[in-house]
Parts: sequence; structure tokens; C-alpha cells
Amino acid sequence: MRYDTIKRVIDIILSIIFLFVFWPVLVITGLLVKLTSPGPIFADTPGRVGKEGKLFYPYKFRSMIANAYYLLRTDPKFKKAFEEQQKAGNYKIMNDPRITPIGRFIRKHSIDEIPQLLNVLKGEMSVVGPRPYYPEELELQQKEYPKTKTLVKDVLSVKPGITGYWQVSGRSEVKFDKRIQMDRYYANNKNFWMDLGIMIKTPWIMISGRGAA
Repeated sequence: MRYDTIKRVIDIILSIIFLFVFWPVLVITGLLVKLTSPGPIFADTPGRVGKEGKLFYPYKFRSMIANAYYLLRTDPKFKKAFEEQQKAGNYKIMNDPRITPIGRFIRKHSIDEIPQLLNVLKGEMSVVGPRPYYPEELELQQKEYPKTKTLVKDVLSVKPGITGYWQVSGRSEVKFDKRIQMDRYYANNKNFWMDLGIMIKTPWIMISGRGAA
């Protein structure tokens, strides 16, 4: 309990600090998203699975065309991309045709994730934690990797994070079975030193764009 209480206080303080530091980036990115492609500034995606399986909606700058999630499943021109996503071991699409030019840049450098600091303030996420998965993604990948079913429960025992053990260890280059093992390791061994180490590594991952998709 002591760890969770102190971490919540740290999350609030860091979110306020980061929002203050990044506000010029947030304003510029929002304008670029709005001016370079039709649609909302924030991504119009389904909810993600949070702590104890509760759904929440993360704030992310839109990096794809409007209605990208729906169109992937209904528009024939995205059939190949949809099939790749369903077969991929990491639920990612390399060279996704739905990504906008500015979207590719902000995804590579994780700028699209910065608005999730608002989710941290709301208590839905933490600065550091496991990846926030789509419900469909968890269902599909557990069928692909049945042995991961016992790991998911532990992963969902903590709040998902903007950054995390998996995020600084390969990102999209890591398939689901390895990713969920990393997330479970974090969930079962979380401590302040681990959190600090992940946060120290995060800026380099953002700048380099390593492992992004």
C-alpha cells in the first residue's frame, strides 16, 4: 500500500511538471494534426483495458486518418493491413497505410502519447506501468499464445503506464508473448528503483524512435 500511495503522489506531481514542460509541444502538435489531415485532434479509438480489467479511453494525438480503427475492418483497401495485424505476433502493422505523414513522426518519437498525462491525473494510468492493451488485442493474442493467459491477470493488477519495462525494451519489435512476460515481471516486481530506471531510459527511446511502428 505504501508503494501505491507514494507512487500516486509522484504520478500527480510528475504529470503536472511534464504538462508544463511539454505544453508548447502539445499545442504545436495539436495544430499540426488538425491542419494536415481532416478529423479530430485526438485519436478516435476504442477503450483500453486498465487496472482490474476496467475500460478507459486514453488521450492520444491522432496519428492516423479519421475512423482508422473502423475503416481497417470495413474498407477493402485496408484488407491486407487488417490481415497482417491479425496474424502479427505483436498486433502491429508495419508501414500502416492509415498513418498520416505527421502521424508517422509523432508515433516514432512517442509524442502522440504525451496527452496521456491527463489520464494519469485522472488516476486511470500511471507514468510507469504495463502497456494499455485493447480488449480485442488481449483476446486475440491469448488465443495465439495460450500460455500467456496466466500472465494477463497479474498484468491487469496494476495501472497501465505511459512508459514501461516493455516500452524501453524494444517496443513494437517485441512479440506479444515476450511483451506480456515483461509486463508481468514489472507487475510482480515493481519498485521505485525500477520505475526510476525506466524513466531514465524513456527520453532516449523517444528521441531515437527505436522499435516504433
